[in-house]
Amino acid sequence: MLRELHSELGIPEDYGLDGTRPLFEEAADLVDVGPNLVGRMQRLTPVTARRWSEMQAAAAADGVLLLIVSGFRSIEYQARLIRKKINTGQVVSDILSVNAAPGYSEHHTGKAIDIASPGSRPLTEEFEDSDAFRWLEANAADYGFSMSYPRDNPGGFIYEPWHWAQNA
Repeated sequence: MLRELHSELGIPEDYGLDGTRPLFEEAADLVDVGPNLVGRMQRLTPVTARRWSEMQAAAAADGVLLLIVSGFRSIEYQARLIRKKINTGQVVSDILSVNAAPGYSEHHTGKAIDIASPGSRPLTEEFEDSDAFRWLEANAADYGFSMSYPRDNPGGFIYEPWHWAQNA
């Protein structure tokens, strides 16, 4: 299935074969964790949902609002994101520096969250200048979360200070 999907999207046949971008299975057990910034319900694994809720509450107690932009994404949803960008004229190689190919997105696990906060545009590097980012750097590990794509990450993705994943 992935091979055909990758072919349709123009994803190189050797994508992920160097070991820097692992394949991720789709999570089967997911729970709703609330709507994102545009009102679309987001889902995470039960453990990640609980840890996210605990982390959000702790941040709020410190005066920091953590908002979910994106949680679980199916392989098909990831393909739709890429199709949408292709249809706007973006080049596949550029898309793949920002979005993982279907099957390779950490969001498939239900353990990855794109986080935003009031006062910074979502999914931009300016998030690193926010109180939310500083709070996450100091506290996210206490809830089992870490930033997946720091600068110069081995997967070759752009720096994503907003993308955090639950490690356990």
